Amino acid sequence: MSALMKTTAALTMSSQEIADLVESRHDSVKRTIERLAERGVIQLPPLVDVPNHQGQIVSVYQLGKRETYVVVAQLSPEFTARLVDRWQELESQQAPAVPQTMAQALRLAAEQAEHIEVQEAQLREAAPKVAYVDRYVAAQGAMGFRQVAKLLNAKEPEFRAFLEDSKILYRLGGVLTPYQNHIDAGRFVIKTGVSESEHAYAQAKFSPKGVNWIAAEWAKHRVALAVVGKQVVA
Repeated sequence: MSALMKTTAALTMSSQEIADLVESRHDSVKRTIERLAERGVIQLPPLVDVPNHQGQIVSVYQLGKRETYVVVAQLSPEFTARLVDRWQELESQQAPAVPQTMAQALRLAAEQAEHIEVQEAQLREAAPKVAYVDRYVAAQGAMGFRQVAKLLNAKEPEFRAFLEDSKILYRLGGVLTPYQNHIDAGRFVIKTGVSESEHAYAQAKFSPKGVNWIAAEWAKHRVALAVVGKQVVA
């Protein structure tokens, strides 16, 4: 199983891959990570559910480079060389290719210029839609998820996935709930009450400020998808 995760921020290595590198049990590696975190040697990394080679879901820790060295040094120092080799391999995969000839450099410059042009064109196309959202929200006030999806002409499953992947909303008891930082930013209003069956409820809606903000974020998301799609076709 490839247990590496490549992100825009940093590369990480999973506790499962560390176990494979040092030829140890995964549960032993996880306990070592937890003990080191309890002692304050490292911060406890996030726990992520991933499929293994048998298609089963397992929970793994995702560690940064420093944390992996600390853990491997604790588990089995003689395997440090393997860890160094693996990080070099991982980082070389992430490093951008450097043009080796003038022709390659010119082609790279042309591709970057085309990338910028596509983004600018998509943003120009999205601008009137965002302006329309501003006017509509000013008249309507707070809006629910489906209203906003309809306003943005977005398919509900795609829009819902975008909100969850972007850490804007999460599911709490089956209900889409905003993260606290977005509530604090004034992008949502929470309406509470008691239903006819005497059950208390809380309903989150996009505030006018939140609708304007999410319209701009959705436009940028669509631009990014369009650019990626154009590159794949090319």
